[in-house]
Amino acid sequence: MNIAHPGSDTLDVARVAAISLDLDDTLWPIWPTIERAERALHEWLLREAPRTAELLITPGVLRELREATAKERSDLAHDLSALRRESIRGALRRAEEDPDLAEPAFDVFFAERQRVELYEDALPALKWLSERYPLVAVSNGNADIHLAGVGPWFRTAFSAREFGKGKPEAPIFEAAAASVGVAPEAVLHVGDDAALDVVGALNAGMQAAWLVRDERPWVHGARPQLIVSDLLGLCERLGKAG
Repeated sequence: MNIAHPGSDTLDVARVAAISLDLDDTLWPIWPTIERAERALHEWLLREAPRTAELLITPGVLRELREATAKERSDLAHDLSALRRESIRGALRRAEEDPDLAEPAFDVFFAERQRVELYEDALPALKWLSERYPLVAVSNGNADIHLAGVGPWFRTAFSAREFGKGKPEAPIFEAAAASVGVAPEAVLHVGDDAALDVVGALNAGMQAAWLVRDERPWVHGARPQLIVSDLLGLCERLGKAG
């Protein structure tokens, strides 16, 4: 159900010729997905690299490895897959096991990471939106729209890993618009992250819809043109003006 936010609806529907959508925490909840993927990874490590598996169940070690990897490999900041792979490699080295196991270990994690459970409103909204607008996925994460099962509704997809830069920087938004043959001003970007999605899209010249599935205050300057609590609320708003 859409929750009204007084003063938030300044959306110019007539300008919207295409829609770009975030993925994680917009179409599906990300943390249950990551937790399942990490369990699958740990089960694999128990069989193939037991000392590393034991190391990674020690509280704080995995976070420490991630932070160290992110600091050492700042060149990979836009590539969550590479950071995850290098974190696993670091754990294997610390446990004095074969660092080459990082590749198959990551493959296990990545395959499970694609097994997402969509929000109830996601599929009907994607169907409705894709029948009316070209849709483009824009994500800083490492989900694959085809492996995740939502590829049929999108014209194309942009990830920070493949593009080389992520949100909130303007180039990835501009590329998304260009991929469907429109200017950024003709795109409505939809996402849950206030800074990455909304502020980034606004700075790129797009209109922005902030998807807030829980109650959070808006703490930034320029406001989104629309605030909705689910994707069906977005469809309802676009349909009423259509």
